[in-house]
Amino acid sequence: MTSLFAAQLPEPLASRLRPRTLEEFVGQAQLLGPGAPLRAAIDRRVIDSMILWGPPGVGKTTLARLLAQSTDAEFVAFSAVTDGVARVREVVADAANRRALGRSTLLFVDEIHRFNRAQQDAFLPHVEAGTVVLVGATTENPSFALTGALLSRARVVVLQSLSTEELSALVRRALSDVTRGLGARALSMSDDVIAQLATIADGDARRTLGVLEAAAALVPDGMPIEITHVTHAAQRRMPRYDRSGEEHYNLISALHKALRGSDPQGALYWLARMIEGGEDPRFIARRMIRMATEDIGLADPQAVPIALAAAQTFERLGSPEGDLALAEAVVYLATAPKSNRVYVAWKAALEAARATPSAPVPLHLRNAPTGLMKELGYGHGYQYAFDAPDAYTPQDYLPTELEARTFYEPGPYGFERDIGKRLAWWQSLRARATGAAAEGSGTPDTSIGDAGHDGTEAR
Repeated sequence: MTSLFAAQLPEPLASRLRPRTLEEFVGQAQLLGPGAPLRAAIDRRVIDSMILWGPPGVGKTTLARLLAQSTDAEFVAFSAVTDGVARVREVVADAANRRALGRSTLLFVDEIHRFNRAQQDAFLPHVEAGTVVLVGATTENPSFALTGALLSRARVVVLQSLSTEELSALVRRALSDVTRGLGARALSMSDDVIAQLATIADGDARRTLGVLEAAAALVPDGMPIEITHVTHAAQRRMPRYDRSGEEHYNLISALHKALRGSDPQGALYWLARMIEGGEDPRFIARRMIRMATEDIGLADPQAVPIALAAAQTFERLGSPEGDLALAEAVVYLATAPKSNRVYVAWKAALEAARATPSAPVPLHLRNAPTGLMKELGYGHGYQYAFDAPDAYTPQDYLPTELEARTFYEPGPYGFERDIGKRLAWWQSLRARATGAAAEGSGTPDTSIGDAGHDGTEAR
């Protein structure tokens, strides 16, 4: 028996205003505008299997319904959460019967990223045979969430967040529509309030109409909806974030690139976005230590200690007090001189080690703890550096196969500038010892200058 209370519940504004035609659809002009590829396919009444990928509230479900409507196909919804393979067989059998009668079936799967591999594979032969046209909707990157076999049979259609102008137009339609919207209540909103509501909604049409409906409930008929009503209805807006999905990787990538690009403003913003979105600050701290070693390296040897100290401070204090330590580290790393020379050198050394796994250690570098080893020449010819006046003795430290190979070359900024001076001096001593020094060459400047990170070096 139907509940009396359920019967009295009003249909939500977002549901009442769901577009019934493509002309009512808001946004996605890149797909549905004149000459756009999806619009051209609709006009030809030929729809192929596709994955609609986009953030929440941009019309993925509505667009799938309109695609079915425009091609006179039967719209069949399938739940990736509650339906199983048995339901697939039922859907396919019905679709085959319709096809025999000359009508196609559009099978819509919302949140298709929740499909397991067995469910995805169950659809493949029927999609390939044309028994059903599969239209999936997902907020997750299909490259991560779907199998290659399914992606090869369904093209990915990317939907964008709605602009503030598009959301503002949607609000005005809702306020003026007497039949399906709020027009009968004669409510009003200033352009500034509409724009702020559109900003709060963050590209989400469903959220826009939900906040509008909640704000309208606070206002008598015929009165204006003010920003106080909107903010009260919206409560706190949480940033769009998924700690395990694509946005997780996008934001940490943005933070890393802002640090590498010496932009403290961008770095602070992306750090704040991640913290506000609920990212584990310990993950951010670990990545900053990696950034310090990869992108700053020996240009500023203090970068790693600063990043480590920030991580330890956060462990002691937690949020929100410990967040400031992360912010300080972000600013330090962003403004430090940059060098990836050690990173490049390490990769080159690994490559050389893998290419010469059996290269023997030169005899003079070998340990000689026994008399036999000494008789075999182990350690013979090794020169103890501190016996030399300059505490440096020119000798080879690489296998013969890699003789004179250079892995690390210091950069011109920060502390690496001073490392370069040391290497040049040692090279001159080596050249002099082997008689290869150019006539008249002097000893390079061995003074070690300011190794701290100052703004001029970083630039």
